[in-house]
Amino acid sequence: MENSQKYLNPQVLSKLSGLDLKARLIVEGFISGMHKSPYQGFSIEFAEHREYVAGDDIKHVDWKVWSKTDKLYLKQYEQETNLVTYVVMDTSESMRYASDGRVSKLEYGSYIAAALAYMVLQQQDSVGMATFDREVRQFVRPSGQPSHLKQVLHILNETVPERKTDVGPVFHDLAERFKKRGLVIIISDLFDEVPHLLSGLKHLRHRRHEVIVFHVLDPAELDFPFQATTLFKGLENLPEVLAEPRALRRAYQEEFNGFLTEVKRSCRMSNIDYVTIRTDQLLDVALSSYLAARAMRTK
Repeated sequence: MENSQKYLNPQVLSKLSGLDLKARLIVEGFISGMHKSPYQGFSIEFAEHREYVAGDDIKHVDWKVWSKTDKLYLKQYEQETNLVTYVVMDTSESMRYASDGRVSKLEYGSYIAAALAYMVLQQQDSVGMATFDREVRQFVRPSGQPSHLKQVLHILNETVPERKTDVGPVFHDLAERFKKRGLVIIISDLFDEVPHLLSGLKHLRHRRHEVIVFHVLDPAELDFPFQATTLFKGLENLPEVLAEPRALRRAYQEEFNGFLTEVKRSCRMSNIDYVTIRTDQLLDVALSSYLAARAMRTK
């Protein structure tokens, strides 16, 4: 089996097998469900009539109705629409971090990306992928072919997190690259200046994408459990710092919790799904709980 297949855990896939990743907002003519559009287009399945309005294409006029009523009505049909999902993966150096005995944020995030890409393709929808640090490093256009998963997994497996991040400009770039409106799934620790980060997220929403943010964090970043004098190694060009953790804990947690609160509040205001995920959580439980709750909101 290819090394990249390590990201597809059978237990996780089994737990997700009864769930769907559905659009919750209006996305390119479709809402709250897979494939069936609430917008009335002209495709295969007849839905209903509506009265002719000046400027409408007369080729859709129902002439049988006109012959009986002397009024012009258009045939309307339900448009079949495939969901396009873009998985956006942070591969900056800070994603390398892993506290004792745990997987790194990058590896955990790769498990999320692989599971959701697999899920989308199983739904017979399309998935694309972008990886980034201070710029977009890999960009794979969406496809619904089952073989497309192999390319996604290969990118995840070959990624080396070694550069500084710059989240805001990357999101602006991707907002312009993603031509068809769809579901954008961001997997990142979001370590950037909050105004830049939020500006990029708002750009994605302005382009009418639906956005889900999986904020992946190591428990040590949240709990700051360090006791003895510790040498903290800087990532992304930051220096090493020798410090007494107990003297820093309160200030650190106030600062970090303030960061989380601001990001969460801003996402909510922009109608963006925000999910904090710790790398010590069971992935099948974390994903299935979120997807089940999301499904309830789409009903």
